[in-house]
Amino acid sequence: MNPFVASWRMMRWRPWLYTVSFALWVGFYLMPLAGGLITREIFNTLTGDAPATLGVWTLLALLVASEGLRILVFYLAMFFWMIFWFTAQALMRGNVMRWIVQGPGTRTLPDSSGEIVSRFRDDVEEFMMYFDNYLDLTGQGVFAVIALVIMLRINPLITIFVFLPLVGIVAVTHMMSTRIKRYRNANRQTTGRITAFIGEMFGGVQALKVASAEDHAIDHFERLSASRQKAALKDRLFTEILDSFNLNTANLGIGLILLLSAQAMQSGNFTIGDFTLFAGYIGWIAGFPRWVGRMLARHNQVAVSLDRLGALLEGTSPTAMVESTPTYTHGPLPEVPYTPKTGVHRLERLTTSGLSYRHPGSNRGIEAIDLSLLRGSFTVITGRIGAGKTTLLRVLLGLLPKDSGAIRWNGVEIDDPASFLVPPRSAYTPQVPRLFSDTLRDNILMGLSEADLEAALRLAVMERDVPALEHGLDTVVGTRGVKLSGGQIQRTAAARMFVRDAELLVFDDLSSALDVETERLLWERLFERQSATCLVVSHRRAALRRADHIIVLKDGRVEAEGRLDDLLLTSDEMQRLWHGEAEPLSTGDDAIAVA
Repeated sequence: MNPFVASWRMMRWRPWLYTVSFALWVGFYLMPLAGGLITREIFNTLTGDAPATLGVWTLLALLVASEGLRILVFYLAMFFWMIFWFTAQALMRGNVMRWIVQGPGTRTLPDSSGEIVSRFRDDVEEFMMYFDNYLDLTGQGVFAVIALVIMLRINPLITIFVFLPLVGIVAVTHMMSTRIKRYRNANRQTTGRITAFIGEMFGGVQALKVASAEDHAIDHFERLSASRQKAALKDRLFTEILDSFNLNTANLGIGLILLLSAQAMQSGNFTIGDFTLFAGYIGWIAGFPRWVGRMLARHNQVAVSLDRLGALLEGTSPTAMVESTPTYTHGPLPEVPYTPKTGVHRLERLTTSGLSYRHPGSNRGIEAIDLSLLRGSFTVITGRIGAGKTTLLRVLLGLLPKDSGAIRWNGVEIDDPASFLVPPRSAYTPQVPRLFSDTLRDNILMGLSEADLEAALRLAVMERDVPALEHGLDTVVGTRGVKLSGGQIQRTAAARMFVRDAELLVFDDLSSALDVETERLLWERLFERQSATCLVVSHRRAALRRADHIIVLKDGRVEAEGRLDDLLLTSDEMQRLWHGEAEPLSTGDDAIAVA
């Protein structure tokens, strides 16, 4: 995404706030113009080089007042700009996060979670620094134009030399643009790698201890640190060298202008007051080329940051990151949307016809799956590892895009299953449930306020587990539920699904970590809800025995289907699965799908 386009869209996001900030900062940069003119009059009055209509003390009072006003404008500008700065950061991060979370289920992150954190933190910050420079550059530019007009009227020859540093700075920065991008990209990538590894180490402390791999992890961390140090040093050193070139070029311009001013004073064409005005303005004007050089360098650097953020927006325009959306920086947060179940959501029959999907770069997937779920039915999908069970569920729910086929709810074709098959129509518990480092209550409710939590806990067979926890439902479960057992994690995910009171319940190997008695109770309680329609991936005998209909998958196709007794008589594949001759689902049906 072009940095100019992103900046223009950001300006239009909250135009009144940006306009106020812009006006205040430009006013702040313009105020030294008045200081220079007043100082010129003071010295001309003291030396008698030019008559003054105001006395020295009056001029001094005006000078103090202008500086006091400038300080006030500075604090006002900072106040409004900080509001814009932080809300703009929230806007960009919120837009990227919204697209990742709410976009198509096919989206996979282009890198590790630590690298994504680096993009959210560093690359958004980089863009805002670039955007902030627009205020400084504009203020400096307006000052320079007005100051040059004033100086041209005093001495045109000296004023012309002010432009010379700008030409050199722009030319050198343009020549170095490719190297600027390369160094910045390397710096960002190495920072992301080390951030990712730190996150993995914190999340896998137990695995490191069990394997006695602490020293190897530290060695790898040191290698990553050395790589990042080298890349950051190159990036920083090159930036500082370029900035130093800009600064020294500007300073040489100042020296040249001062020499010319001294010669003009000797010839009598230049007063002491003129000299003080030039001396006051030159520092600001000479700084303008430096700001131009810095802006050109940052333009190349921020292009890298915007490309990295744009990679998280696969499937939409990169401009989505600066789209105008609500930000909640103060006041109450919005309520989590809750859709109460009504007759509109009632499921009578869910069918698929010819449903197919192939994982990119692989022949694995599902092919021509026909499925029919009636209200109140209990359907089990089973098969070997890699048969396509998880893929089928994910395609059905829109978490993977079907290559062909149709999905119908009560006979009406669903165009977008990802947005249609959500609570209260459908709820899903994945094969590997994800818990957050929050309370058990919040992990189940996930923002809901209107829910029958007690009923959900009973259905998930958790009514005895909760009182045994340190703080009951308010117990913080730790990263990924580390304080809970595997069975408790799965049942927490089940309670999260039950509390949404959905018409269709989709389980992906829910009972794999449950003991026989807990699994029996869970299915028994679920069957008490006669209206519950369940689609279950499982190889457990308790689920297979209760099934109204069993679908046996093999190599992505339906090998056989029917009731258990019939399949055990007619299907060789079902017989092998039942007697353990074929390897059933263990931890991952489709490694590609889960990844």
